[in-house]
Amino acid sequence: MAVIAAIYFSALYPKLPEMVATHFSGNGTPGNWQPKSVLMWTLVAAMVIPAVLIFGMPVILKALPAATVNIPNKQYWLSGEHAGETQEFLAGWFAWFGCAVLLLMLYVFNFVVQWNLHPGEQRSADGLAWLVYGFIGFTIVWVLRLMMHFARKPRASFF
Repeated sequence: MAVIAAIYFSALYPKLPEMVATHFSGNGTPGNWQPKSVLMWTLVAAMVIPAVLIFGMPVILKALPAATVNIPNKQYWLSGEHAGETQEFLAGWFAWFGCAVLLLMLYVFNFVVQWNLHPGEQRSADGLAWLVYGFIGFTIVWVLRLMMHFARKPRASFF
């Protein structure tokens, strides 16, 4: 997804005016302008920094002492025999969150780029608002499911 976004925005960059609208009011009216290079460097930072943090979180958690990790039943889930399973689960779980963050950021930057490519067209920010609401809902469900996963301890097998 990030590679496709890089190709897409790189292809649009030469078509952008030198000064681009970068901040918008709730109705989609621009309120701040910056050089297009600032917009693209902001895009790069907004893609790379969250990706490193989110996709690197399982590695960070693995390096932290167990006492600093706050999950339910951490003695069980971080014990030697379950640590690998926990790390695998967290890597996949954070990957889903990373994809959601990336999707949100791509939508926001595409809104900005499209407005600057076609400034005469009226653009509604309603789609962006709904995406933010969806992201908030996704995050709530993501956190609840994460906590529910670690709140349970699988029963011991007797076979």
